[in-house]
Amino acid sequence: MNAAAASSSGGPSRPIRVLVAKPGLDGHDRGAKVVAAALRDAGMEVIYTGLHQTPEMIVAAAVQEDADVVGLSVLSGAHMTLFPRVVELLRTAGRGDVLVTGGGIIPKEDMEALEGRGVGRLFGPGTATAELVAYIRSWASEHLRP
Repeated sequence: MNAAAASSSGGPSRPIRVLVAKPGLDGHDRGAKVVAAALRDAGMEVIYTGLHQTPEMIVAAAVQEDADVVGLSVLSGAHMTLFPRVVELLRTAGRGDVLVTGGGIIPKEDMEALEGRGVGRLFGPGTATAELVAYIRSWASEHLRP
């Protein structure tokens, strides 16, 4: 999305910066790469950290890159540990304003529990990338300065 389109839609006057990360030992990143490409194609600035990132590495990159959004892809079953840890570390770093969202193989009840712990909306397999783009744009229009 260009700056004019962002401004006219109430969003930020600059591209939304999204850090896409694969925390933990999960070695499958095809979905994360598809999401990163879709977000980039939607006009967002995307930083992909690669595989096997620790929460500390993800937060350090998010702070360094001045990310607005951190998108985590977790297929390993460690979502109840990894998502809250990233949220906690962002808050400790003074970046509690960053949206932490993502997806993977996450049961509905765990998605609800994570949302209660400060994680944004989570997406499961088969979700259209347009749905994720719309969610991030909507969040940005409410939380980022025009």
